[in-house]
Amino acid sequence: MHHQDPTAPIWVATPTALRRMMNHLLACEQIAVDTESNGLHAYQEQICLIQFSVPGADYLVDPLASVNLSGLNEIFSNPRIEKVFHAAEYDILCLKRDFGFTFTYLFDTMIAARILGRSEVGLAALLEETFGVTLDKRYQRANWARRPLPPAMLSYARLDTHYLIDLRNRLAKELAERGLTALAEEDFLRVCETPAAPTETRPPMWWDVAGTTDLSPQLASLLQALVEFREQQARFANLPPFRVLSNAVLIQIAEANPMTLEDLAEVHGLSYAHFERYGLGIMEALRRGRIRPAPQPPGYSRPNHQMLKRLEMLKRWRKDAGRRMGVESDVILPRDTMHALAQCDVTTPEDIERLMAHLPWRWQTFGKELIQLLVKEKIS
Repeated sequence: MHHQDPTAPIWVATPTALRRMMNHLLACEQIAVDTESNGLHAYQEQICLIQFSVPGADYLVDPLASVNLSGLNEIFSNPRIEKVFHAAEYDILCLKRDFGFTFTYLFDTMIAARILGRSEVGLAALLEETFGVTLDKRYQRANWARRPLPPAMLSYARLDTHYLIDLRNRLAKELAERGLTALAEEDFLRVCETPAAPTETRPPMWWDVAGTTDLSPQLASLLQALVEFREQQARFANLPPFRVLSNAVLIQIAEANPMTLEDLAEVHGLSYAHFERYGLGIMEALRRGRIRPAPQPPGYSRPNHQMLKRLEMLKRWRKDAGRRMGVESDVILPRDTMHALAQCDVTTPEDIERLMAHLPWRWQTFGKELIQLLVKEKIS
């Protein structure tokens, strides 16, 4: 790996180290940020590492040490310090959930790369392409709650932010040259508003797992009982539910509706180890499912014909516009706004402008086309 910074990352796990880092960071104008969580390894996910990089120093903050990190809000909410993230949405919903931070003035290198029409927008691909640096993908799925973290994981974590300010400056220059800065800022503002992830994992329901509400009542009851069994096992073992039994396996078991352990052993997709560990519990869950009706899914109102017609039209328009600009279609119009425009009975240009108040660049650029599309359609 070339031009690797020789100074080791600074581990921050005491009040003194935290104060020292804060003094340094608060004097900077740009700070690169990333987080690592243990969502693949624990029932209740939490942030296990926060990385900060500024020119000349990389900090690794340990949220598992008993140090009060609430002071970091001074950085995240600071309107004169630019926070540089890659794919900020997930980091922000976790940081809000675990610490209640608020965010202003942010640059997201993934959003920037998407607006510039890059085909590869993952951090590893961008670092490789821009700096010839290789990230070891192995550590993406590692358990960041381990202590002490092995040196290889520390250096991986540090590389996540080490080149980010450089990358940001290159992307920002390209955005400016192509007149797309205002569009990017519109999206950086939107990502600051990302809501906190829920603190209590809501147990999934059968329709979450099936991905549909079109199951027979019996199948729904069996699946609901299996989902509850899996949830209880996951909490007990402190594992994410998918690590206990996958959705696909739960559906296969419910469809097979085995009456005996022998029948259960025949279910394709249930491994021998899982059969040994969970067999009796699964049979007990199925017995409960046979005598108990499944909960009803929330009242899905059938979308009306006009709304579906508008949605189709918007999707087609958005795809064409994306092709013209050389970007993915949701860069042209975010999904939530597209659905709002389709659901709302827009009759005047003002209606559309109101729904796009938070997207001034897009309104300026595409407003006329949208008015033609949606207001004209009213007349027809």
